[in-house]
Amino acid sequence: MMHTDVVIVGGGISGLYTALNIQDNVKVLVITKEELSCCNSYLAQGGISVARDSNDIQRFIEDTCRAGGYNNSLEAVNILVKESRQNINRLIQLGVKFDMDGNDFNYTKEGAHRINRILHCKDRTGEIIHGVLTSQCKSKKNITLSENVTMTDLIVKNNQCLGIQIKSGDVEDSVSAHITVLATGGVGGIFKSTTNNTAIKGEGMAIALKHGIEMKDLDKIQFHPTALYENSEKQRFLISESVRGEGAILINNKGERFIDELKPRDVVTKAIDKEIKNNNSKYVYLDARHLGKTFLINRFPTIYKECLNRGIDITKDLIPILPAQHYIMGGIKVDTKATSSANNLYAVGEVSCTGVHGNNRLASNSLLESLVFSHRAAIDIGIKLRKLNCDKYKIKKLSFNQSDNKDILINKILSLRGDLKDELYTNR
Repeated sequence: MMHTDVVIVGGGISGLYTALNIQDNVKVLVITKEELSCCNSYLAQGGISVARDSNDIQRFIEDTCRAGGYNNSLEAVNILVKESRQNINRLIQLGVKFDMDGNDFNYTKEGAHRINRILHCKDRTGEIIHGVLTSQCKSKKNITLSENVTMTDLIVKNNQCLGIQIKSGDVEDSVSAHITVLATGGVGGIFKSTTNNTAIKGEGMAIALKHGIEMKDLDKIQFHPTALYENSEKQRFLISESVRGEGAILINNKGERFIDELKPRDVVTKAIDKEIKNNNSKYVYLDARHLGKTFLINRFPTIYKECLNRGIDITKDLIPILPAQHYIMGGIKVDTKATSSANNLYAVGEVSCTGVHGNNRLASNSLLESLVFSHRAAIDIGIKLRKLNCDKYKIKKLSFNQSDNKDILINKILSLRGDLKDELYTNR
């Protein structure tokens, strides 16, 4: 059995940022079931939203709530917006270099934002931020990063989380920890068509469900309007919303424009789905040709390259797209400090539900949520550790539960959203 002060399950941006904001005298173990880069935040292309200035705070709050159908937690949204700039500044101090326009940031616009407030690093924003955070974590003596280690269960007694059970290869073990943080990401891997890394299958949520930990809004699942069409069931390459933010338009197979491309994602997705069904087609098109070759290659080098590898030159060709599962607004219910209903268990990032997104996440608010509430979790963890009588939480080695946790989550989602039966891997 291993012992640590804090164990964090998941090496995406929310997990790494939590680790970096915990004080240096606390021993932190971060585990990931595959390589550190095997996470959805690494795939994030478009950018990260931020309040431009004090005059933008109320507008940003309103845009977030409007996109979420006004089913958002207003308290969480206020925190997200008002603490956005300080967390962006923290990223910059850590070494993230956002794209600039002269002496100012090169803000872009995405769906349902009324102004340009999206910071970006070309079209590799998540990858760049993740790389900086990884390097910073590796430089810290109190942080250990352990790849290819799978959490198989939480250790919970009398509603106290005492750590986790793990498996690495054929070796099974336990990690006792005063604090456990779940940063295990979303649910894309249980869908037949997703923009997510398909290795991410909602295990954190499933294990929490098994232990009766309170959940929220598991029926609220977002489909991204513009995933690249390929004739197979697999992880789909995302065509970032920022392409539409820069002026690309959606047209059907008759060459007709049929929707305001910068409406909220759920509205655009429904319009595309309707167009596909009405025209008995498999996809519609995204047209970015008018933006110009030089601009497209410089602004979206990854999208240009990936499409070219598939025989599509976005500077000359229409891009075939269709909606694909992208994000889940629900998850483990947490408060504004990321604490769950189980004592000493936190959840951050997509596995959590802060209530900030409501029915539909506003574009580029996911990375921001990961920063803001991970930072809050780290601060609260420091306070809690100072109060804990750590000897009280020592545990004995426990046996492993080898049940297929993924099926627990699939069955729960189907009980809430029977309309998704054909979208999920219900026989796997």
